[in-house]
Amino acid sequence: MRPRAPLAPPLTRLRIRTHAAVLLRSFALQGSWNYRTLIGTGFAFALLPALRTLFRADPARLHDAARRHTALFNSHPYLAPIALAVVARLEAEGESPAVIDRFKTAVRGSLGSLGDRLVWAGWRPVCLLAALAALFAGAPWYAALLGFLLLYNAGHLATRIWGYRIGLHEGKHVGERLRHSRLAHAQHALNTAGAFLVGLLLPFAAAGAAFAPLPVPPPSAPAVALATLAAALGTRFGTAVRLPAALALAALAAIGIALRFAA
Repeated sequence: MRPRAPLAPPLTRLRIRTHAAVLLRSFALQGSWNYRTLIGTGFAFALLPALRTLFRADPARLHDAARRHTALFNSHPYLAPIALAVVARLEAEGESPAVIDRFKTAVRGSLGSLGDRLVWAGWRPVCLLAALAALFAGAPWYAALLGFLLLYNAGHLATRIWGYRIGLHEGKHVGERLRHSRLAHAQHALNTAGAFLVGLLLPFAAAGAAFAPLPVPPPSAPAVALATLAAALGTRFGTAVRLPAALALAALAAIGIALRFAA
């Protein structure tokens, strides 16, 4: 793995509070989403504190830089801080606008697809399934909801902060760093966790736990066995087996709920 690049001397012109301002503004990245530039306007808005610091003495360059960064750009919102940090570093190092634009063009698709797989198809479903498992096991609905919000946003905030830091340290070589990061392992772990939780939830659903929460011991033994099987299938064979297995088990759960109502 390539060692992290040291921060370039020009980057010391950006203080910690400037980086904090850029990171905080990244939460509003999609506030000006439109079909022409997607999140380009929001990207320029988030980057503006850094641009003001770098070009304070040259209003013409500041105006030009702000205008350039309103161009078309897209990314998953949670991974956009990676691009923001890299661009802030490139601007501080005095890279040409052409190099910066090429970098933004190169990463906009990959950051979007990577974030979709990691967050929308991985982290969010796992957090939701964990909250449902707690609810079916007898936790109050408000405790399950609060647990979901805390767990999900812990991962959300950690991803934003990690992304900004790695972008700042790696600069335009961040793509290589991402290829050797733990993101691929994280996606695999989330798939396994999702399969496990699906297996854990289905016996509860089949017994009508959505309407009358069940005590965890001893009925949890079949759930653990089924969860282990689901995790094994998901880990060994992937979506090709996990999806039809989940559909078959869901059908059994629906039959169980129907029989409960009939009784």
